[in-house]
Amino acid sequence: TQGKAGKVALVAAMRKLLVILNAKMRDQLTASAAS
Repeated sequence: TQGKAGKVALVAAMRKLLVILNAKMRDQLTASAAS
């Protein structure tokens, strides 16, 4: 069960990272489109 908990934590961390990356890319796209 310890390995499963670690895997779940890893997935959660990767999802958070993806959300942050998506937000940054969207910010750059809107910024470049506005200029």
